[in-house]
Amino acid sequence: MTRLIQIQNGRQRRVALVEEPRVRLLAAQFASVYALAQAALAGGIPLTALVRQHATDEWLDYDEIYAGQSAWRLLVPINHPVDAARCMISGTGLTHLGSAKTREAMHGKTDAELSDSMKIFRWGLERGRPAAGEIGIAPEWFCKGNGALLRALDEPLDVPPYAEDGGEEAEIAGLYLIGPDGTPHRLGLAVGNEFSDHVFERKNYLNLAGSKARTCAIGPELVIDPDFQSVPGKVTVSRAGRQLWTKDIASGEAEMCHSLANLEHHHFKFEAHRRPGDLHVHYFGAHSLSYGEGVQLADGDVMEISFAGFGRALRNPLRVLPGPMRLVAVKSLG
Repeated sequence: MTRLIQIQNGRQRRVALVEEPRVRLLAAQFASVYALAQAALAGGIPLTALVRQHATDEWLDYDEIYAGQSAWRLLVPINHPVDAARCMISGTGLTHLGSAKTREAMHGKTDAELSDSMKIFRWGLERGRPAAGEIGIAPEWFCKGNGALLRALDEPLDVPPYAEDGGEEAEIAGLYLIGPDGTPHRLGLAVGNEFSDHVFERKNYLNLAGSKARTCAIGPELVIDPDFQSVPGKVTVSRAGRQLWTKDIASGEAEMCHSLANLEHHHFKFEAHRRPGDLHVHYFGAHSLSYGEGVQLADGDVMEISFAGFGRALRNPLRVLPGPMRLVAVKSLG
């Protein structure tokens, strides 16, 4: 399985191939995975083949980089090298077999009341896995923002003064590049923390859109064509160096009510999502949330997420930004 990282040392950026316990640098002409993917498209060759062609004999110690003890710093595994706004961050919810129960618990609904969330989930169970070549039911979809919100390993995920909470959402994300002809290309998958404001969402499910407009994390590795049938994982929240909450989770098509092809179709069916040169980071949904089990995170808590076959764990602290919330006044140019 091919696993890539992006690293930086001062002004120098490189892409590296993970070959545990070291990483092998790729040729310096590729300062980003974006440039590497563009070259693969232009040459009409698979991304994995291009990686092997340009792997050098320069090696670095991955343990030192991962622990923050190297001059090289881990970046997110994909980003637009020029304009963060050319990267859309989005997601689909109520995709996992365990997520609907969590959502219902958050909103205090019972099966007898059959909320709109549960209706969407059941539609997914019925028509979310269409036969090859057919189109299934649309999942719940949301936009988080653009690439300016992406955070890498050990970078904090923020609870701003206007937020009411911040909580982990342990997920797998798809990373995509739109080709010159408007065709979406999946570069690979990555561990993700979609991170949302669950207290705000719980007040009314119509607050979902606003609850998602927060920082989020992916990485540290981009994994090219991993197994996505049934992927076991683990999420842990630590406080002051001690484990506060942990749970075994799972993702992948066997754990979901929608197929990957159906999720991708309903994201990329929109013409605006197929603009040549754009990147997309799309979260596929969470199995379980600590908030759904009564845990409320606090400043300094550390969220750690791992999935089998997806490389090293993603780890991010939660940071509560000082308040108070300030009124944003709009000035007229009239």
